[in-house]
Amino acid sequence: MGTAIEYQKLMTEIVYINLPGPEEPGPGMTGGELLHGFLAELHRISNPELREHVNALSSKWNVRYRDLLDR
Repeated sequence: MGTAIEYQKLMTEIVYINLPGPEEPGPGMTGGELLHGFLAELHRISNPELREHVNALSSKWNVRYRDLLDR
C-alpha cells in the first residue's frame, strides 16, 4: 500500500529572457543565442490570440521576459 500523502516536486527556477533579443540568426551563434532570439521573437508576435497563448505557455514553464530598454 502507498503512503497516505503524495506530493509532487515543482520546479521553482525562473528563466529570464532579456529583450530585445537577436532579430535574425547569424553565423557562429551559439545554441543559447539562437534560443534567446527564438524566444524573443515569440514574444514579439503581433497576433493577440497567439501572443496570449505564448504568454500562458511561458508562465507555465517559468519563463519571464525582461525589457532591458525600460530600465
